[in-house]
Amino acid sequence: MSRRILIAGLALAALNCAGPGALIKKPAVDTAAYNEEWRTGLAQAREMFDSLQVPAGPRTVATVLEPLNDLELVLYQGQAWASLMSNVHPDPEYRSAAEEAEQAFSSLGTEISLSRPLYEALLAVDVAGEDQATRYYHQTTVRDFQRAGVDRDSLATARIKELQEELVLIGQQFGRNIREDVRSIKLDSLGELAGLPADYIAAHQPGDDGKITITTDYPDYLPFNTYAESDARRLELYLEFRNRGYPQNLEVLDRMIARRHELANLLGFETYADYITADKMIGSAQAAGEFIDRVTQVAAPAAASDYAALLARLKLTDPASIIVGDWQKGYLAELVQREQYSFDSQEARQYFPYDKVRDGLFALTGSMFGLTYRPVAAQVWHPDVESYQVYSGDQLLGRFHLDMHPREGKYQHAAAFQIMPGVTGRQVPEAALVCNFPGGDGTPGLMGHGQVGTFFHEFGHLLHHILGGYNQRWVAQSGIETEWDFVEAPSQLLEEWSWDLAALQTFARNEAGETIPAELVAAMNAARNFGNGLNTQHQMYYAAVSLNFYNRDPAGLNTSELQADLMNRYSPFDYVEGTNLHCNFGHLDGYSAIYYTYMWSLVIAKDMFSLFEDAGLMDREVARRYRRTILEPGGTKPAAQLVRDFLGRDYSFDAFAKWLGGG
Repeated sequence: MSRRILIAGLALAALNCAGPGALIKKPAVDTAAYNEEWRTGLAQAREMFDSLQVPAGPRTVATVLEPLNDLELVLYQGQAWASLMSNVHPDPEYRSAAEEAEQAFSSLGTEISLSRPLYEALLAVDVAGEDQATRYYHQTTVRDFQRAGVDRDSLATARIKELQEELVLIGQQFGRNIREDVRSIKLDSLGELAGLPADYIAAHQPGDDGKITITTDYPDYLPFNTYAESDARRLELYLEFRNRGYPQNLEVLDRMIARRHELANLLGFETYADYITADKMIGSAQAAGEFIDRVTQVAAPAAASDYAALLARLKLTDPASIIVGDWQKGYLAELVQREQYSFDSQEARQYFPYDKVRDGLFALTGSMFGLTYRPVAAQVWHPDVESYQVYSGDQLLGRFHLDMHPREGKYQHAAAFQIMPGVTGRQVPEAALVCNFPGGDGTPGLMGHGQVGTFFHEFGHLLHHILGGYNQRWVAQSGIETEWDFVEAPSQLLEEWSWDLAALQTFARNEAGETIPAELVAAMNAARNFGNGLNTQHQMYYAAVSLNFYNRDPAGLNTSELQADLMNRYSPFDYVEGTNLHCNFGHLDGYSAIYYTYMWSLVIAKDMFSLFEDAGLMDREVARRYRRTILEPGGTKPAAQLVRDFLGRDYSFDAFAKWLGGG
């Protein structure tokens, strides 16, 4: 079973055991055909599971582990496709069908994880003479069956299954309420767009009612929050953005927390936070809390300095101000970077049209890792989706799809979705990037540098999935199937190249063909450290919300009061009355208590990046070593061992602390 929480449970899809290089057919994008396919797949998976529960002859790798691997392959693919389609398919009926498939296969996955006959068969398999990857697969699979509750009594396992099935439904409802709650404000005139880029203004002209609509979708919200001169209008949009999913998700979240707490108790843990951290690098909920507090303290001096700069800038226009509002931080940071560091992010946008960023990212990572990306025709869910195959020399390593521009009903953030795992000799890995960047509408799609960094980040996940999956025997070790608190490190590492002059000058060009000037990149990097402290402490607020919603008995828990208290405690910015972040913080479902993992991964990423800094960011030898020791092993080793293989030592907090101090 997949160890990734985002691929929660297990899923469908026909076995698709085509040879490498064959175009593997995915489930249909037509709703009726898809419904027939996933139900057929469910029956197939059920039959495979039933056979596994009564293995014939001795319990061996061939009679237990290999058939289980086949089942995991079927389940992974269907679950992954259902998860992706429920978030991106343009047809609401198809999205609903995908949710139903996700529920059905998650239910089967829970049943499999609670199968005592299968568990006992696993225990009987002797792997002493097998290779390291197989021994580790066997070890972690047995552990995961135990964590699922397979060794509990029949009453407990029955209730565990009920809770797991209900939690799938609750999670889907939580995400749906966020995704479908697109809010907006109405501006009275073009004058209220003062400060916004020209292309943004051109795309936001008055409607038939004479009003200008600004939505809470990211392509609308982020530029408005950063550039709009009207403080009142920024606050108005901020309030709408922070209230997506409210009030309907209040009750949904309460149920989610309560059911997870009950589940943790049944599994022998005091809280769900204790349960979910036990198999991570960090080891315990207590250690997660200590990490959050440590990072908050380390960031404090830089955060105080950053905050003072924002407040001083605010006082130039509002001398009576004594605090900086959360809705003001982006706008004020832009002014400080422009005035004190000579960096104007609007000036930089002209060098980042979407197509050039995409092609530049392909060329850059291709050179670093020895890869080639070739466009390919594929069965996709929307005409805007682009598909590519990844080669190393003549060897096909994997496929991916880019769904990069906003549309109604689509996932509103940015993420990499797995579609298929790679299994040596049977199929190559496949994934999709889902983002909401400018473009796709006939315009150049000028991206902010922050969006460029997001593209690099998500592409790092994609490369991890493909390079870690093309040569794996076991599905549960394919791609990014590693400890959750390491998963973000490779994606955070790749972001560094979006700041490097040599890397940027390979692709960052404006409409006139002019390359981004060295002076502009220097100013961008000079301004980069400004805000690190603030951003880090604010991220620790999110991490504290995530952990503290799950590290206690939820009886009597008021999530609204707690999230406000935690913002006032951890964030440099005071809680804004009337906002309900917890109703639209989607990670409270997928990441549950472990949002700290973003910062934990960043500590490791900064340490790994030190080797590239020493050798030069474009050094192919270090890049190929990184590919070989970090990406390609997938989940065949503990993450700490992967990092040790690359660094030649255990990872350290030092590089992160140096970065946070601006040194």
